[in-house]
Amino acid sequence: MTRLVALIIAVVLFASPVVAERIVVHPGDGALVSAVAKAEAGDEIILSAGQYFGPLSINVPLRLSGEQGVVIDGAGEGSVITIDAADVTVTRLTLTGSGRSHDTIDAGVKLTKKATRARVIDNDIVGNLVGVDIHGARDALVKGNRIEGLRLARMNDRGNGVYVWNAPGSVVEDNEIRYGRDGIFSNTSRDNTYRGNLMRDLRFAIHYMYTNDSLIAGNVSIGNHLGFAMMYSDRIVARDNISINDRDHGVMLNFTNKSDIFANLVTGGTEKCVFVYNSHQNLLADNTFQSCDIGVHFTAGSERNTITKNAFIGNRTQVKYVGTRDVEWSFEGTGNYWSDHPAFDLDGDARADSIYRPNDVMDHILWSQPAAKLLLGAPAVQLVRWSQEQFPATQTGGVIDSHPLVAAPVREVPQPFQLLAQGEPLWATGGRDDDFDPLASH
Repeated sequence: MTRLVALIIAVVLFASPVVAERIVVHPGDGALVSAVAKAEAGDEIILSAGQYFGPLSINVPLRLSGEQGVVIDGAGEGSVITIDAADVTVTRLTLTGSGRSHDTIDAGVKLTKKATRARVIDNDIVGNLVGVDIHGARDALVKGNRIEGLRLARMNDRGNGVYVWNAPGSVVEDNEIRYGRDGIFSNTSRDNTYRGNLMRDLRFAIHYMYTNDSLIAGNVSIGNHLGFAMMYSDRIVARDNISINDRDHGVMLNFTNKSDIFANLVTGGTEKCVFVYNSHQNLLADNTFQSCDIGVHFTAGSERNTITKNAFIGNRTQVKYVGTRDVEWSFEGTGNYWSDHPAFDLDGDARADSIYRPNDVMDHILWSQPAAKLLLGAPAVQLVRWSQEQFPATQTGGVIDSHPLVAAPVREVPQPFQLLAQGEPLWATGGRDDDFDPLASH
């Protein structure tokens, strides 16, 4: 009987859960690395204000946080923090001083394949090659961080703010990302959410490569070379994003199919609000494209796209599309708003009484033969254009909106972002950095 009681007590004691510890660490030589090495699953490590040195590797589930004024410096070697275990949270820290190797993707925070459900929240991640590298970690969350990259002379020598590789279920939201190369570079992944991020002074704000079934929502791109680039990706939803003063394109679809691009605002771009290249079966609806050299450029045989309820306002050229057949840009009796379409609505149905053709045969000639611009003022050119207006049968094909709208939707840039966009972007003040071909392989 005594043996039975002793056995029951032993079993109960063995089965009792281990109580997680709350460990406070003060600055000191090796103090942080030592504390993490001794920590057990579920522990919380709190750093007192001061400077600590990495690189640091976390191999058990724990929470690492800091008081105000905590800085962890990687001393230029590898990643400042590497998370190699599930259910790790890193929060309220300043992380700086990663290495600069693109081969090992040195970062402020690196999440390995083992870092399932990692949480990187409310940190200042500055002066690193890459801000956060989500490298195969499923269901990771990167939220509320301020990420400031390197400002090396060559943009391609810099790293990305957040690099996502093969990390299904990852969410990157409410971060402020500046400098470096791309704000968020998403490569070979799926089921990701990129939401509510502010990205400035970069090459791409968000750069998609082979990323399917994902969401880009409520992000703001200011003064980048290109805003939202979706390349070789399918079934993307891009909605409620804003592009302000991006140099080349606000939105680009390159080999992107079956995606919904709606309720976005692109304004003040110097080249193209939207560039669509070899992309099919996409929906572009309820977007506002304004004050660009070209509102939308369609090329390379992009087919079966639905274009409806968009507003094209004050673009120097509303549409650039060269084709030999008419392509209808309305859907179920609803077209788009064109600020340069002087039409009436006598029946009051909110649709113009005349169709809209953004381009004529002379536009096609000028695009294919730039030297012909010397003849723009010639009477023969004006005669050709007058003839096409009077006799539509002479048109050679192109975009046609049979049901253009007579009123544009009201969509304005929120005031805080207006203030941020008032200064000239870096690409306007410091040269073009590295020129790039957006259609080249990345």
